[in-house]
Amino acid sequence: MATVRDKVVIGVLCLETSFTKIPGHIRNPTTFDFPVAYQVVAGASPDRVVNQADPRLLEPFIRAAQELEARGVAAITGACGFLVIFQKRLADAVGVPLYVSSLIQLPMVHRMLRADQKVGLLVAKERSLTRRHLEAIGGEHVPICVAGMAEQPEFREVMLEGRRAELDVDRLAHEVLGQTERLARDNPDMGALVIECTDLVPFAHAIQERIGVPVFDIVTLTEMVYQSLTRRPFRG
Repeated sequence: MATVRDKVVIGVLCLETSFTKIPGHIRNPTTFDFPVAYQVVAGASPDRVVNQADPRLLEPFIRAAQELEARGVAAITGACGFLVIFQKRLADAVGVPLYVSSLIQLPMVHRMLRADQKVGLLVAKERSLTRRHLEAIGGEHVPICVAGMAEQPEFREVMLEGRRAELDVDRLAHEVLGQTERLARDNPDMGALVIECTDLVPFAHAIQERIGVPVFDIVTLTEMVYQSLTRRPFRG
């Protein structure tokens, strides 16, 4: 018999990409133990979102969010953290909670740490992360340290440039762990890590094992939102 929890569906706004989405990726439905619905935005390539921050994509994303709402989703998220520049406009366009980027957790994570600690950010492309992205979620004054993946061959070839659809998981894992270890080594005052890029979340467990700090990402945020929509009575 279907329960209320079975009826709550989280909608996901997706970029137009073709590479393999492994477990842990928001676009792999096995990542969650609750229903998700996907809406691909035609023309929303990683280049246009990450490199260009193309404002012409706002209206297609608004339409996609409204389509997800019409399909009955209870909340909407996104499959690229750099969509954070559209957070306010997208949230204003629908009547359900919308959190388009893992980066909206940044101010919260900062408040959990000591005043002398930084929040680490693991992003698709370091140079593409601007003050505008941080201002979109009130994080422009948060002390951060940043590592990007754009110069890592597997990530660049598959995720950013779309040269091939088949992903070498071991090669990407090596790149991800190398970058996060460097970030932690160069910033011993890093108290937590927020993964901006949804493509890197499958490695969150391995990252935490290596650097030993709390790790936040789009999956931790989505699970929290889902729990907020499906509260159950406490039993003694």
